[in-house]
Amino acid sequence: MTTGPALVTRADVDAAAAVLDGVAVRTAVDPLPGVPGLLLKREDTQPIGAFKLRGAFHAAARLSPAVRAAGLVTHSSGNHGRALAWAAARLGVPCTVVVPDDAVAAKVEAMAALGARLVRVPADERESAADAVVAETGGALVPPYDHPDVIAGQGTVGAEIASQIPDVDRVLVPVGGGGLISGIAAALAGTGVSVVGVEPELAGDAAESKRAGRPVRWERARVARTAADGLRAARLGDLTWPHVQALVDDVVTVPEAAIARAARLLHAAGVPAEASGAVATAGALEHPALAGRRTVAVVSGRNADPAWVAQVLAA
Repeated sequence: MTTGPALVTRADVDAAAAVLDGVAVRTAVDPLPGVPGLLLKREDTQPIGAFKLRGAFHAAARLSPAVRAAGLVTHSSGNHGRALAWAAARLGVPCTVVVPDDAVAAKVEAMAALGARLVRVPADERESAADAVVAETGGALVPPYDHPDVIAGQGTVGAEIASQIPDVDRVLVPVGGGGLISGIAAALAGTGVSVVGVEPELAGDAAESKRAGRPVRWERARVARTAADGLRAARLGDLTWPHVQALVDDVVTVPEAAIARAARLLHAAGVPAEASGAVATAGALEHPALAGRRTVAVVSGRNADPAWVAQVLAA
């Protein structure tokens, strides 16, 4: 009989928290004015403006110094690449990021500003291009979500929520490749806290996968339509899917209009969320039953496309 990959555990998350102590910010949980029962986990206040710092630094720190010295390599549309470039600079090693050609310009510029070497490729070629860089340089691949050390690092978000809000009922989590929700679900497994994923309707592969009971892949051109550029993964990973299948209660979707509405509400409250960072809040607005009790929505990042923000706030 075949068995699936081993799932990340709360012990793995706690070990990651020790590595991240003094590196990642223990972000606040704040109320959102006008939405009773909804709290915001403010991952937009991390040093690079997104939760991705947790998984990227933890995975990089777990590598041996000799392996790290050859350089860190990844593929990313923005926040993970930025996080890995930040980690590489802190660890004193090189970093190469393979960037899809539809990435937001502001995010690409931020990666370069942190010293990352950028390789631009069509979106469908980013994984193979990253593998080629690893073969060329001998560097270590730190994938954006489908790695146990990345998942464990992201899971520290869930562990913090549990300690900050002991009576939390539900956590709403944006879903792209599934690293964040996998880690949070692992951290909260067995506690009775419901973990619900939220995706854009235009990139709803995880919701479809959850309903089908098997991983479903969407075409990249299809998921590229959403403004939530951090959630444009075409499928859940080989490791994140088993976590979503086993530990996540549900995955719901929201239309682009709900994401824009949530962003306006967040910005009005002084929370400068990017589109992806507003998706969990949009889930609470679009599905009011999800915010009926002590619910925490993860604001995953603030690195917004300025043109999108201007358009949304002018509406």
